[in-house]
Amino acid sequence: MVSFENDILWHVYPLGFTGAPVHTAHDARPRLGHLEAWLDYAVELGVSGLVLGPVFASETHGYDSIDQYRIDPRLGDDANFDTFVSACKERGLRLVLDGVFNHVGAGHPWLGRALSEGPAGEYADFFRIDWSDPSKPLLGDFEGHASLVALNHDSPAVAEYVIDVMTRWLARGVDGWRLDAAYAVPSRFWAEVLPAVRAVHPEAWFLGEVIHGDYATIAADTGIDSITQYELWKALWSSLADRNYFELDWTLARHSEFASTQLPATFVGNHDVTRIATSAGPHGGVLALVVLMTVAGIPSIYYGDEQAFTGTKEDRAGGDDAVRPAMPQSPADLAPWGAEMLRTHQQLIGLRRRNPWLVRSTTTTTHLSNTRYAYTARPATGPGALHVELDITDGHHALVRDDAGTVVFSYDG
Repeated sequence: MVSFENDILWHVYPLGFTGAPVHTAHDARPRLGHLEAWLDYAVELGVSGLVLGPVFASETHGYDSIDQYRIDPRLGDDANFDTFVSACKERGLRLVLDGVFNHVGAGHPWLGRALSEGPAGEYADFFRIDWSDPSKPLLGDFEGHASLVALNHDSPAVAEYVIDVMTRWLARGVDGWRLDAAYAVPSRFWAEVLPAVRAVHPEAWFLGEVIHGDYATIAADTGIDSITQYELWKALWSSLADRNYFELDWTLARHSEFASTQLPATFVGNHDVTRIATSAGPHGGVLALVVLMTVAGIPSIYYGDEQAFTGTKEDRAGGDDAVRPAMPQSPADLAPWGAEMLRTHQQLIGLRRRNPWLVRSTTTTTHLSNTRYAYTARPATGPGALHVELDITDGHHALVRDDAGTVVFSYDG
């Protein structure tokens, strides 16, 4: 995990970013070149790595995979992927892929074989299937989605399969895996699989998607390197929207405790949530970013947030589309209104890079009211400090001072 400790990541949903069709008939086109054209922009933003959403062959949105040994034809092929990996490495950008190992798409060919061959077939034990009535097998799904069929994590064959998929792509130059829906998979499964992968690729990094639960226990029981910090994400936007900094203060106390044993993956946006510029407004988004960049953890920026993109996540078919938009062919085609937010991101990312101790820092509250909040971030050991002041009493104001009292960042919106 040492190799990722001081990284700042750019989270990208490739199918949306490149404008690939998700709900209509698919067309095979090498769209990875579209994303490659943005790698210099990522470097200029200040990030050191990319977390990509699904890139493997799937039926629609990528999380319903049908072949995790093959690049999605809507993005390209193996050669296109190798070119993309090389382009990342040339720029010093790490690459983390989305591993959807809790479930597959209902159209997966192995599932078709399991159902046609019956309970004695080769893949009968590969999926969570109730064979009580062989004439009417019942499929286990993921959170009520019939299009997502759960894998049987008690099957040794499933463990072997996941190990094989991970090691193959790591051997192709990938640096780590985001474990989608890691919370839905038994901890014992990850505890078996991850050491086997690390035995071949000891530097591999594993980021687990955990929406709720006991983060510290899950991390300890699974061996996952970093857990998504949804508690902090929620407090960042809702403390601004509700004008209630008591929520953020309570959450940061828990965050410091959690980060003392395991480095969380921190964020203000991702492919599954309403944009921060919508939930808290663009000025609120800046204040949320100030916190993200001055507390412990491994932060990520969701593509478009650095341009103040808006978008609401809705619980309906196609409800993710607004937060997974296509990007222009190149950064030069961006609208000018996002330039100020981009500069603000660069300033705060630069601030974090100049204070690498922030990754394992702790925070102490120095002032708290509904609309004003101040805290000091200090390293776990050694000298140094940053003093952060946030004020939403009238407008949106932020001030960061170093330990000498020098203002190192200010914002008035």
